[in-house]
Amino acid sequence: MAEATHTAGNGSPSERGELRPIERCVLHLEERGFADAEIARRLRRSAGYVDRVRLWSTVPRSGTHHPQGGLRPIERCILRWRERGEDYIDVAARFNRSPAFVEFVEELAEYKLSR
Repeated sequence: MAEATHTAGNGSPSERGELRPIERCVLHLEERGFADAEIARRLRRSAGYVDRVRLWSTVPRSGTHHPQGGLRPIERCILRWRERGEDYIDVAARFNRSPAFVEFVEELAEYKLSR
């Protein structure tokens, strides 16, 4: 039984926490030396499924990073419109939200940028 070590993404072990539970389970059993057929039997899946899960665990996750200072799209839009001079009522109408919501999101975005 050959010992195999797999990591996700760019290969750093710290990314193991970003894996789905089934991916962590498959990789853990593999690292313990179990064959694909045995892993499949334990998980009540096919050997092909185990192979696909192993493959998927190496694919970098695209939704785990937060570009542009960690702001969500709505936060970026609200900040941009407010910088252009739009008032809370006009911006709120674009999102079908209350002006208080827009003001709250703006304050949260400014707080995130200040950190």
